[in-house]
Amino acid sequence: MSEKKVIAVAGATGAQGGGAARAILADPASGFTVRALTRNPDSPAAKELAGLGAEVVRADFYDEPSVHKAFEGAYGAFLVTNFWAHGSAAKETEEVEVLVRAAKAAGLRHVVWSTLEDTRELLPLEDERMPVLQEKYNVPHFDAKGEANELFRQAGVPTTFLNTTFFYQGFLSQLGPKRAEDGVLTITLPFEDGKLLSGVDVDDIGRTALAILKNGERFIGHTVGLAGDHLTGAQYAEKIGAALGEPVRFQSVPYDAFRSFGVPAGDEIANMFQYYGDFDQEFTGARDLDGIREIHPELKSFDTWLAENAANIQVG
Repeated sequence: MSEKKVIAVAGATGAQGGGAARAILADPASGFTVRALTRNPDSPAAKELAGLGAEVVRADFYDEPSVHKAFEGAYGAFLVTNFWAHGSAAKETEEVEVLVRAAKAAGLRHVVWSTLEDTRELLPLEDERMPVLQEKYNVPHFDAKGEANELFRQAGVPTTFLNTTFFYQGFLSQLGPKRAEDGVLTITLPFEDGKLLSGVDVDDIGRTALAILKNGERFIGHTVGLAGDHLTGAQYAEKIGAALGEPVRFQSVPYDAFRSFGVPAGDEIANMFQYYGDFDQEFTGARDLDGIREIHPELKSFDTWLAENAANIQVG
């Protein structure tokens, strides 16, 4: 039996990395095995991956030698950074720089980098429709990743750029339906009526990454836009209502009003939804549902995901 190729998975105990690790481990015919990178190999999530057959190693983006060691001997990697762990675009850039240097030094043959668009390509900072954040970004957690794409290119790391999108899982937590004063369940978002919002099951990020890796060099140097569905706010609400067995309405909140609410990262969230809305045709147009299903045919639509997860929606 030929030896399996090692895929190093960054953030393996998180949502995206965990999904990638489980997807590879669940496909014994893929020819790959998982080296799961985590800051805490003794965590329950890390031990669960070890139980599934992963090699679990300690790696910390702020301990660069540990990342270099974790990449040694690997064929490829699934790489992701978590902006929300610190909320700093500058720190996220530093993390990507470490990953790029380690990937280059290890001679990885194929990296799948979970990324997003740099919104400044369509919305220059001089455009006053939204506030500039962290001195030079519209949507820092988008722009820092999009900006970092060039680091992989400049270093000559063989990379597929996997552009992700809004996670369906958001409806299981803070974006789920809340009961309004009139008793009607309501999904409230800073998003315009009639605009399309691309969504995806977060686990499909890892499953798509595996499909890309299984295609060998075909997608190296390419950008793959990922989404499972394109729906309006009202369509998401209607489908959730049907699954819950009672009406759910969609309530659009003006972007500036949302920014004034004082919610954590409110400016960032409002800017993100405004980018989705102002450039919905460009954003959804870069995510061809038929095209991505040619790569990953089992990609979940919102209906499919909802049928599996409706019982987990917490009604506020």
